[in-house]
Amino acid sequence: MADMGRMLVVFGVALVVIGGIVILLGRTGLPLGRLPGDFVYRGKNTTFYFPLASCILISVVLSIVLFLIGRMQR
Repeated sequence: MADMGRMLVVFGVALVVIGGIVILLGRTGLPLGRLPGDFVYRGKNTTFYFPLASCILISVVLSIVLFLIGRMQR
């Protein structure tokens, strides 16, 4: 049970760090979330937002970073 508690604490800290990075990146003026390919539908009473291009970009960057971290650990 102690291992699961440590894992939850690590995930919580990681989420806080990632949230802080996202906030800082939002203040730098990067167009993340406003890229071509991010779909926005504004209806009369609703708004639907699907950041497809931003999700793909974040996925590629994280994949490269995690690949490099895995290579460095060998």
